[in-house]
Amino acid sequence: MSILSDDSAVMTKARELCAAIAEDAQFQALQKKVETFLEDDSARMMYQGVHERGSELHQKQHAGVELGESEIKEFESARDALMQNDVARSFMDAQGELEALQKTIGQYVGMTLELGRVPTADDIAQASGGGCCGGGGEGGGCCS
Repeated sequence: MSILSDDSAVMTKARELCAAIAEDAQFQALQKKVETFLEDDSARMMYQGVHERGSELHQKQHAGVELGESEIKEFESARDALMQNDVARSFMDAQGELEALQKTIGQYVGMTLELGRVPTADDIAQASGGGCCGGGGEGGGCCS
């Protein structure tokens, strides 16, 4: 039997993890915030506008174009207005938490595959930059 077979112990546990996440009250609350945002055309348009304008300004900077004071102020004003929108702000907070959850779970699984064992809190801290010189075994030693 393959480790990826539907009835393997690993795939059974993966589905159990997914069920635990989906049934978690905090996860459901985060999902509700995302759904509320997606249903709010005004908040979505505001978010999209700020995101697109931020990308444009970033590309201009990356290309070596100096940004004008007025376009910086315009962007900051739009961003401030976005942050005043409760639906958009809740969405961004929820999005951040969901991304952190995904990253953390992925990190645990990835490290398990690399180490051949369940990672310890120290393993995770070291890989997350909590160790010397950023951890992860890629510094060749400690910084002075």
